[in-house]
Amino acid sequence: MAFPALFDSLKLHLKSRGLTYADIAFALAVSEPTIKRIFSHRDCTMERFAQLCDLAEVDISELARALPRPKRLLSQLSRDQEETLIANEKLFLVSVCAMNQMRFEDMVSTYAISEADCLGMLLRAEKLGILTMHPNNRIKLNVSRHFAWIPNGPIMRYVAAQAADYFDYPFDAPGEVMRIVNVRITRSASAALVNRLEQVAREYSEQHAADAHLPLAERPLLSVCLAARPWEPLLFRQWLRPAP
Repeated sequence: MAFPALFDSLKLHLKSRGLTYADIAFALAVSEPTIKRIFSHRDCTMERFAQLCDLAEVDISELARALPRPKRLLSQLSRDQEETLIANEKLFLVSVCAMNQMRFEDMVSTYAISEADCLGMLLRAEKLGILTMHPNNRIKLNVSRHFAWIPNGPIMRYVAAQAADYFDYPFDAPGEVMRIVNVRITRSASAALVNRLEQVAREYSEQHAADAHLPLAERPLLSVCLAARPWEPLLFRQWLRPAP
């Protein structure tokens, strides 16, 4: 079989369980180069694919649900849509929860919002084109996995205003990290770094989709801040010599 998207989704599930190519090869009694070849070519027999799914503890149907939808998905909202979201706290909360692939019942049990209010906000989000509601309060997202807020738009300005709340924290618990690295590198190296950061964002967006079928308790919230720009602390800038 040769369905590249299925192999990419399966690879994420295997990675999330900490399985390396060597682990997979040992479990299937084949060589590591064989496993590498399967994933590089994205091709193998149905029997072998089923064995890989068993290792990842995922059904093929779950992988298929994570495939890109044929209709065009939103990669960004308009400025008016963002302003509509940020103007209503409940609408913003429920919309972000939906975009984080929280189920209706999880939203109601996690936040102090009634079922009626939650449904009303979801229907408003549907009018904005963010999602589509289905029977039994099932939610189908209309946004791409690579969705991003408008740079310096209404939502990002709101997020920037929360910087003190985000960074006033030790970042010393397991699974947490905060580093600021100041370097002097070429413009091409700087561009390469930005590309790598974008790749990290894409990988964890894919992982987010791969884990969406798991119960909410197994998917604790993780907020990742990726940023890169020319910058010196104000203290340093005060000592700069004026340009001739």
